[in-house]
Amino acid sequence: MEQKSLGIIGGMGPKATSVFFDKIVNRTDAHKDQDHLNMVILNHASLPDRTHAILTNTGETFLNDVKQDFKLLEAAGVANIAIPCNTSHYFYDELQKMTKIPIINMVEETIKDIHERFGEGTRIGILATNGTIQSGIYADVCKKYNLTLHAPNDSLQEKVMDIIYNNVKSDLDVDSSELEELIMHLVEKEKCKIVILACTELSCIKLNNHAAKYSIDAMNVLVERSILRSGKRLK
Repeated sequence: MEQKSLGIIGGMGPKATSVFFDKIVNRTDAHKDQDHLNMVILNHASLPDRTHAILTNTGETFLNDVKQDFKLLEAAGVANIAIPCNTSHYFYDELQKMTKIPIINMVEETIKDIHERFGEGTRIGILATNGTIQSGIYADVCKKYNLTLHAPNDSLQEKVMDIIYNNVKSDLDVDSSELEELIMHLVEKEKCKIVILACTELSCIKLNNHAAKYSIDAMNVLVERSILRSGKRLK
């Protein structure tokens, strides 16, 4: 397969972008430098907060700021674009209209993966920002595939937001047990078959094997699709 360059609009947040890059390197079947992907990474950390934009109906500020990124990636000649930020996919249709370069839809690809593995009617838990959950982007795609999405109650959601904003984004030490407990609560108490880690900040936390078994990381799905669409093989 022809090798194609990958464009990445990152900085949402920067640590998640660095984890995304590392995951691509680690998941690519490569034995020398030349076997890896060519990537153009835009670490646009000053982009407006996506959750705030959704909840305050000020998405135009985010969209206006991201326009230049597409021009830069088009000039660089990339074949596909990855945006390692779940919440930003609320604006997917508007973003895709800004460029002729295909944007890999992390939300759609994650739900397709779950549908292929577990089939219709599966009850799915989700751990994400308030913006991602309230926007309904995962719920809408779940309906398309006849899957049931279950969001945490308000108390649990506060804990999720605390992990995302007051730990990972603030660069504090993160105790993985907090996230692992949330995953297992959704599985054992809320009867979810699988739990989506639908925030790339959560991808920065290394889970124990038991919790990982019951979760699917949307970033990992994006990593795999990015490698394959770039003409490389998975390790």
